[in-house]
Amino acid sequence: MDELHFESRMQANNSGQATARHFRVLIVDDDSIVTQYLQAGLKKAGWCPTVAQNGSEALDKADNERPDIVILDLMMPNMNGFEVCRFLRERSNVPIIVLSVRNDPSDKVTILGLGADDYVTKPFALEELIARMGAVLRRTRSAATLPQESSRMLGNVILDATTLNMDISGRSTRLTPTEYALMTEFLDNPGKALSHSYLLNRVWGSNCSCRKEYVHVFVNRLRAKIEFDPRHPTVIRTVRRVGYVFQPSGNAKTRG
Repeated sequence: MDELHFESRMQANNSGQATARHFRVLIVDDDSIVTQYLQAGLKKAGWCPTVAQNGSEALDKADNERPDIVILDLMMPNMNGFEVCRFLRERSNVPIIVLSVRNDPSDKVTILGLGADDYVTKPFALEELIARMGAVLRRTRSAATLPQESSRMLGNVILDATTLNMDISGRSTRLTPTEYALMTEFLDNPGKALSHSYLLNRVWGSNCSCRKEYVHVFVNRLRAKIEFDPRHPTVIRTVRRVGYVFQPSGNAKTRG
């Protein structure tokens, strides 16, 4: 999605908050009250929602309808949200926002580790959810800006904004939009210690300023893809009590 196309589908309301126009939203939840509320509210705000009431239906609709974003409940019969998230992430880079009554920090860490981009707890304000959806889609847009910015390179790392692929010494791996946005911050600031609050604000937005676990989980996801030994990272190093520093000369994964 190029930036002009994205901007034509995003409009600012009087408060300056971006609202979407015609983005396809797949709502995955077995609670009909929640899905009816979300459908009505999102349609009014200009989104194009569709509903799946179980995991199997969600995967089928994700394949056939190619949503721009997925809103996913965790507690569903037969196939729960954790399984759906894992399967979705194996198939595509579609942004996933979890919407769940569960407020256990371990659940958040687990689902983010499986590939979700954000986590909203029920009960929720529709305005907050829409703001989070817009933020995730802006991260998607940042990975598809102008042609001359379609790739970034530093040392043995190359980011391709068109495919969301990261090439490390000839070894290619696919990133999610959020992973791409985080990796871009590291490539733009080599050797500089970036704080948790800085990364949260730049990648997730100011409304996530207290969610340090987001940074931790996504850094671990990047380390699994870039480090020769993720348990002893040398490319994305931890700076105690501060955050992380990207060292392009570290011991990254190589081909074979």
